[in-house]
Amino acid sequence: MNAFAATEQRGLYRNADKALLGGVCAGLAEYFGFNLRVTRFLAFVGFLMAMPMAIITYIVALFLIPARTGAGLRAGPADPGFRKTLRASPVQAAGDVRRRFRSLDRRLARMEKYVTSSRYQLDREFRDL
Repeated sequence: MNAFAATEQRGLYRNADKALLGGVCAGLAEYFGFNLRVTRFLAFVGFLMAMPMAIITYIVALFLIPARTGAGLRAGPADPGFRKTLRASPVQAAGDVRRRFRSLDRRLARMEKYVTSSRYQLDREFRDL
């Protein structure tokens, strides 16, 4: 699976594990890669500035966005910071992936060189004795 396929599978869910009221802010923060405290602060400011509309919007989101707990959440990529880096700076994330693939390619080339060498055959014959 590549990084693009992993990001395409993501979905918007209410995070019931980090919920204060309904988990809407926690789900939005996780989906967009924002800090949870900042998201809650912005929601609070929204409640203060436009109380009736903000309450209606929150209640609608509470009923329309499905909830998931920790057991139901899909596991992220092997590198936990990858999704956040990908959202924050796609160019930097692509560069990191490119460097990792180059490193893996070099390691694979060294292994292939060893396996096709006469040294490998000699080591194998000693092992079989």
